Amino acid sequence: QVQLVESGGGLVQPGDSLRLSCSVSGRTFSMYDMGWFRQAPGKEREFVAAISRSTGTSTYYADSVKGRFTISRDNAKNTLYLQMNSLKREDTAGYYCAAVRGEGFNNLYSAYVYDFWGQGTQVTVSS
Repeated sequence: QVQLVESGGGLVQPGDSLRLSCSVSGRTFSMYDMGWFRQAPGKEREFVAAISRSTGTSTYYADSVKGRFTISRDNAKNTLYLQMNSLKREDTAGYYCAAVRGEGFNNLYSAYVYDFWGQGTQVTVSS
């Protein structure tokens, strides 16, 4: 069983930065493809970013965050990150990390393929 715990959310102003972390239990973190999703009140959960297993050579971003957000992983620390820069009000949401093994990288934009989820961390962008 894999457990994921997000942290790093908070209240920030437009234009600010935040870094989210996702701590993953277990010894096999490097074997999982990882993703970040977000969900605002009254809206469906949407894809934010994904990173491939092992060295994380491949990354994938939603158009809405491309150029502003960066996903990365540190396998030695069993931790996934999401660096968020130039935050906008529309980035306000609960942010969730997710893990999956054995899924094609091209499918990682879909929430349905992920096996494990964290409980989420809230990001609020407001002046």
